[in-house]
Amino acid sequence: MESNIKYKKHALDSNTLVTLYKSMLKPRMIEEKMLILLRQGKVSKWFSGIGQEAISVGVTLSMQSDEYILPMHRNLGVFTSREIPLERLFGQWQGKASGFTKGRDRSFHFGSQEYNIVGMISHLGPQLGVADGIALASKLKDKKQVTAVFTGEGGTSEGDFHEALNVASVWQLPVLFCIENNGYGLSTPTTEQYNCKDLADRALGYGMESHIIDGNNIIEVYSKVSELAESIRKNPRPILLEFKTFRMRGHEEASGTKYVPQDLMDLWAKKDPIDNYKAYLIEQEILTEAEDEVFRAEIKVEIDEALSIANGEKPIESIEIKELNDVYKSFDYQSFDENKNTKELRLIDAISNGLKQSMERHPDLVVMGQDVAEYGGVFKITDGFVEQFGKDRVRNTPICESAIIETAMGLSIAGIKSVVELQFSDFVTSGFNPVVNYLAKSHYRWNQNADTVLRMPCGAGVAAGPFHSQTNEAWFTKTPGLKVVYPAFPKDAKGLLATAINDPNPVLFFEHKALYRSIRQEVPTDYFTIPLGKAAFLKEGGEITIIAYGAAVHWALNTLDKHLDIDADVIDLRSLQPLDTEAIYKSVKKTGKAIILQEDSLFGGIASDISALIMEHCFEYLDAPVKRVASMETPIPFINQLEDQYLSRDKFEGELLKLLEY
Repeated sequence: MESNIKYKKHALDSNTLVTLYKSMLKPRMIEEKMLILLRQGKVSKWFSGIGQEAISVGVTLSMQSDEYILPMHRNLGVFTSREIPLERLFGQWQGKASGFTKGRDRSFHFGSQEYNIVGMISHLGPQLGVADGIALASKLKDKKQVTAVFTGEGGTSEGDFHEALNVASVWQLPVLFCIENNGYGLSTPTTEQYNCKDLADRALGYGMESHIIDGNNIIEVYSKVSELAESIRKNPRPILLEFKTFRMRGHEEASGTKYVPQDLMDLWAKKDPIDNYKAYLIEQEILTEAEDEVFRAEIKVEIDEALSIANGEKPIESIEIKELNDVYKSFDYQSFDENKNTKELRLIDAISNGLKQSMERHPDLVVMGQDVAEYGGVFKITDGFVEQFGKDRVRNTPICESAIIETAMGLSIAGIKSVVELQFSDFVTSGFNPVVNYLAKSHYRWNQNADTVLRMPCGAGVAAGPFHSQTNEAWFTKTPGLKVVYPAFPKDAKGLLATAINDPNPVLFFEHKALYRSIRQEVPTDYFTIPLGKAAFLKEGGEITIIAYGAAVHWALNTLDKHLDIDADVIDLRSLQPLDTEAIYKSVKKTGKAIILQEDSLFGGIASDISALIMEHCFEYLDAPVKRVASMETPIPFINQLEDQYLSRDKFEGELLKLLEY
């Protein structure tokens, strides 16, 4: 057999050449076995990489074992080249406990710190920004490492691709962005995916180096990527690689390939990376047919033995407490007591002071956000930080919330804490996907926590209109895996922020803009912490329970100042997830009446869940229906006359009095 791929002259020795062949042969043979198992109903789904093995194998073997790789559907060769035991891979695909996700996620949707692999999620794009974060950590620690991340040509249409490339270029991060251009995004051909000649051309717009590589030529892949990886280690920078290849099977097996012209299939079949490379090695007298048969027999034995182990493993047990306990990484709260020395601070000053002291306590903590460096942030919370901590740790970002939140995830994977300032909580929508699908789910899926805090300046009362005034906590209290904190007072804000940063889980820290400069309080000057999930009793009484958080706490207190005869418990929740249900139930069982005040609009807000919890757990103690008071069911208007009408602030008094009279 003569090779249809022209292998150029190279400096690779025979051992390396044979290793490359065996490394491609192994995932091919595993896939051929998986296709049989799929037809037998022994695995539920399969994304075939047949015909693309040279890319996965060549890139992986070009890298050092302690460098991170972020693969995709069709990168089995990454996992096998990192020598993951096959029984664990089979266990993963069968949903067994020995797999990497304990049956919670399928196929290649997993990662492993042991093998420095970070698996994909179905949304594709976020892993590109995660690679930025891992590479940033490498650069900050001067580890001289490269991070490789894969995407398909279809994924390059996603905004995350462009954001991640831009961030990597601006920060000169050591990332290899690897595009496997295999002709089709499911059934959509490249002619309907993009309108440039080569995807590598996109690098020009980001000031980035790029290369086009024959993805079916293992020698070209391995040699070129090895050369570039070594160059990046010495001179950190991102490089975009477009691997030209083809997908010989369906997007996943159920979709088939009927949409692909047969002549195109025939053309690429002749370019098979394994058949052609085998022919080349035999032609060069580096491999014989007999040796090839030995390799295949050895791999078959390894596959059969691993399958036997995986098949023999009992089905995974469904134990509710295990599932619940793995949503969050365990956190041993460490109490730092309040010191006696205090200073009167505004809410904004307390947050700034708490953040500064946390950066002093955690010497690698990174703060990221738009305008947070020299400008000090739009609210001046990080004013002066860059002079004390430097621009490596206080980082201005491009306007790309998605990529920066993903970068925070990557930093966590590499062991670095971060705080991301969303300029306004409203803007989190531009990074919503990585928050609810990556940060929230990673620990549950494969035991990887997201050690980051998202600071969320929020709320109305400052005539900022529909896009700068939302209080959108309910989007996140709904999502398992996230923690949500919402302080109303300067002291709480400082202590809770310190705890949020210490907590290894993702925390959304809401800061009400209208309270920034209007609320003052004596705050301990030194570092201290307040536990999450513990509400504060601001007033104690026996007539009624008032539950609120954020600015609504002050609205409630102002109302009580006008009605000194009302004997009420006032609970400031402070933390919405975890929620102090014990404090709520204890108070309601004592008073027999409950009213919940929130700034958010009514339907779907957290007041609804608190009301339901009270009804379920305290019904026999109630003397009246639980009352929810919330803002209008409209977007938040700009002009003060409309904003005042919108807010629940002025509705509370009347509803409170009515409930007391019930």
